[in-house]
Amino acid sequence: MAFLVLILGIILLLLLIIKFKFNTFLSLIITSIVVGIGLGIPLTKIATSIQNGIGGQLGELSIVFGFGAILGRLVSDAGGAYRIAHTLIEKFSKQKLQLAIVIASFIIGIALFFEVGMVLLVPIVFAIAVEAGVSILYLGIPMAAALSVTHGFLPPHPAPTAISSVLNANPGNVLLYGIIIAIPAVAVAGPLYTKFAQKFVPDAFNRKGNLSALGPQKKFKLEETPSFAVSVLTSLFPVILMAITTIYDLTVNGGVTPKNPSTLDSIVSFIGTPSITMTISLLFAMYTMGWSRKVKSSVMIKSSEDALKSIAVLLLVIGGGGAFKQVLIDGNVGDAVMNLFSNANISPLLLGWLMAVILRIALGSATVASLTAAGLVLPLMTSSGVNPALMVLAIGAGSLAASHVNDGGFWMFKEYFDLSVKETLMTWTVLETLISVVGIVCVMILSIFI
Repeated sequence: MAFLVLILGIILLLLLIIKFKFNTFLSLIITSIVVGIGLGIPLTKIATSIQNGIGGQLGELSIVFGFGAILGRLVSDAGGAYRIAHTLIEKFSKQKLQLAIVIASFIIGIALFFEVGMVLLVPIVFAIAVEAGVSILYLGIPMAAALSVTHGFLPPHPAPTAISSVLNANPGNVLLYGIIIAIPAVAVAGPLYTKFAQKFVPDAFNRKGNLSALGPQKKFKLEETPSFAVSVLTSLFPVILMAITTIYDLTVNGGVTPKNPSTLDSIVSFIGTPSITMTISLLFAMYTMGWSRKVKSSVMIKSSEDALKSIAVLLLVIGGGGAFKQVLIDGNVGDAVMNLFSNANISPLLLGWLMAVILRIALGSATVASLTAAGLVLPLMTSSGVNPALMVLAIGAGSLAASHVNDGGFWMFKEYFDLSVKETLMTWTVLETLISVVGIVCVMILSIFI
């Protein structure tokens, strides 16, 4: 019965978003109410489940996302991302342009949300492609692969951070393992797949792109932007702080939280907490991208306001995903999943990936798919003793699979690179699926050793 209600709920959510064009947040709340009723949750407690789901989801995450968005915008507005991209391009030969684009996209992708990174990088990719005499898609596929990997696997991005919170995974471990998985995923879905795509869809590589889809472009003078070292350091500062804590825990404490932590243990743990990491990183960015360059605080406040406006809808969607997840948990759907697969000869990691894949195909949103899958797989993960960080990455990999017409990223890629729907399916959809498949394969391999 619980599965029938879940399936009908997902169909309802799909209809509301795709057929009736409802706002995603509103669709999630309506679906949560209907599913709650269907699961037999007392009517007086459905609202409480929804409130607890939203509150629990957005507690710490609101700081991480809000400050992360501001940090990315400060780096972008100061020209730091522009400096990173151009410096790397200059240092690499024409034969290694794809590698330069991957590295630039990876660094920028960690600091910026996927959509913002795409808008920022596409004009640079177009300019470099024209100058080097190569196809814009030849550089665009590796760029998209690197941005997608950071979006799906690496904190402090929304999906991996949110799933880490649901599954009680250490964000530092997720980051460390995520980087290990990201390297082969980008290599396969980026430069390697480009060679095959040129044979499958040769016409797509003749396109000139569509910069008008990006709106007015901000112009930078390279000499007026922050230095390359400062730009990279600022972009990667959250990663560095998380990495310090993770490496310290693994080397000094053997990966086990001490019962009586020392002062140093407490300080290192403190700076590695996602909300504290982002607070420190934002203050650092305000200095490097602002005050040290004589930028007025009022200008940075304007950038901050613009950044927060851009993620307002995202925060609501994540909150809505949390509400849906909590209703499923309170309605014992997770227990039903656990009972169904308790005797099945399938890895919980593979199951988490499959759930995320199905939800991603149905709903389009990687964040909603991953949050829903996390809520479903939580009881199973707890009972099976699976490493929480690996489960986060398995679900994250699944949430990237088979992006198609119900995903905003699909249409962004199509418009910017001036492709047909068929060409977008053969390039964007395939590269996203390759990232997903390589991701779960690497997770399964890591699970042997971790």
